[in-house]
Formats: sequence, C-alpha cells, structure tokens
Amino acid sequence: MKELRQQLQIALDDLNEAAQLGEGDLLVVGTSTSEVIGEKIGSGGSEEVADALFAEFKAFEEKTGAFTAFQGCEHINRALVLPRQAARQRGYDEVSVIPHTKAGGSMCTHAYHHGKDMMVVENVRAEAGIDIGDTLIGMHLKPVAVPVRSTVKTIGDAHVTMARTRPKLIGGVRATYA
Repeated sequence: MKELRQQLQIALDDLNEAAQLGEGDLLVVGTSTSEVIGEKIGSGGSEEVADALFAEFKAFEEKTGAFTAFQGCEHINRALVLPRQAARQRGYDEVSVIPHTKAGGSMCTHAYHHGKDMMVVENVRAEAGIDIGDTLIGMHLKPVAVPVRSTVKTIGDAHVTMARTRPKLIGGVRATYA
C-alpha cells in the first residue's frame, strides 16, 4: 500500500504542476481498485486499496485547497461523490443513490462513507482529472481537456491518464488570448 500511495502522490504532484489547482477547484477521480490489483475492471474491488488511495487524495486536498469528486462506476451512471460544500458552491444538485462496491465501486463507496459530509451528484465540470484504470472520466471535465504526462504510468497494475482543462479559445485570428 505504501508503494501505491507513493505512486499516486507523484502522479498528483505532476498533475498539479500542470493544472495549478487551488482553493475551490475540482479534481475528478476515477479509480478501478480491481485494475490496481491486476484484475479486470469491476471484478475484484479492494477496500484496502481504496483506503490507501483515499488518504493520498485527502492529503492532496489539504495541500491545494481543491475538492475531490470520486466517480462511481457505470451501475450508478458514473455519478460522483464529493463534499456537500463543494457541490453547493458549484450549484450541483444532489441525486438519490448510496454507492456500494457492486454499484459505485470500492473507491467511490469508500469516499462516500469516509469523507466529511459527502453527497452524490450526477455530473460535474472539473478543472482537472486523474483516471486510474481506464474508468473514463472525460465526461466530467470542463470542455477543453489537455493531457498531462507523468513519470508515473501506472498505479499498481492500473494505467493512469490525467488531464487539466483550459478556457476555450474563441474569436479567431483577430483575437488576443490571455
């Protein structure tokens, strides 16, 4: 578990170097704990892995001031668990579902039960995201996602993909951009 936490910490540091997340920003997280332990996605979730990774995500929140939204699996339509404070600040509506390991997945379920005042929402528009195990988080990122490369390519056996977002460039050749 220590190695998994170290891998995640490095990946999150690489992501934050590119994304520069701060107070009130949102990081969307998709995690297949099955993939982390070398199993097929959705087949062998691990509470132990979820606990180890959750601790690292909480440390990241404390360091950056950003909130974390944990995406559930397809059985809850990829709904997300996040702090009620974040959902209210961003105007997200609560949905009625309680994630569990067979409908939500181990990571989402762990976040729901161990986070502080958590709730579930149908979708978000996050400033950055990390996908551990090819869980497909793109639907929860703001419209212009930019890939972020890390020295960490896997967490455990799970493939890692990360992105930050940027504002749309509009206006054409006469426009000036910040």
